[in-house]
Amino acid sequence: MRLGFIGLALTGLTLTGLGLTSLVLAGPARAADMPIFDAHLHYSHDAWNVVPPAEAVKILRQAGLRKAMVSSSDDEGTQKLHALAPDLVLPVLRPYRKRSDISTWMRDDSVIDYLQQRLARYRYVGIGEFHIYGADADLPVVRRMVQLAKQYKLYLHLHGDAEAVQRVLVQDQQARILWAHSGFDQPDKVSAMLDKHPALWADLAFRNDQASVDAAGKGKVAPAWRDVFMRHADRFLVGTDTFAPERWYYVIEHAKYSRAWLADLPSDVADKIGWQNGERLFAKMLEAD
Repeated sequence: MRLGFIGLALTGLTLTGLGLTSLVLAGPARAADMPIFDAHLHYSHDAWNVVPPAEAVKILRQAGLRKAMVSSSDDEGTQKLHALAPDLVLPVLRPYRKRSDISTWMRDDSVIDYLQQRLARYRYVGIGEFHIYGADADLPVVRRMVQLAKQYKLYLHLHGDAEAVQRVLVQDQQARILWAHSGFDQPDKVSAMLDKHPALWADLAFRNDQASVDAAGKGKVAPAWRDVFMRHADRFLVGTDTFAPERWYYVIEHAKYSRAWLADLPSDVADKIGWQNGERLFAKMLEAD
């Protein structure tokens, strides 16, 4: 899966492929009105001209997002949105200055200087999303980044396999990790990781295996995932993943899609996954000490 997934994604997966077609309303009125905490958005340099900052903020508000965690390559995109909507946008610092850094950043010593400069200038709720797999998590650049997260009391938004997650937690047993896409792993394996690591949370961005939504907008949670969500209701967050500029035009539909399938869960579980977990973990982090 690794970087190959990104290559696949960039070939043009569509709204239909994610089961988001023909969503008008998300079932019950309660679900249709549910605020959404989107834990996985990017606003990178190639998005600025396609979706100008003011339009991007308008999309986030039209989607009914309570908060939006935004990172970008480079960080200027995140800062553009945060300046326009500090009440809405929660900045996350990505170690990438350009898109191609995705495969080289972990061996680039200059990444640490870049992170230190940005951390000294701005406030963030996390570092990421960054891609790391297996033993690469023990490389010096990654280790130093983990220490920076500890120093600044930030979450690590980690896109990688279970091995990478566990290696980071060996480096810092108190590290707080948001596991991007739940590692694209099977629900039972995700559940086992959450059982084992109490400082691990998982986002559901760019997954379509946890639920389906029919043409009438009625959602159905997959049985294997239902068990995991009921067991770990406090540990999941939803996310859109605007990895390419055109994905910004899916943010509103994705919020409807999330509300639709969340409506198939008990209301307390749906609220936790839809917005309360994100609010509890991240929303207060930028308030004055």
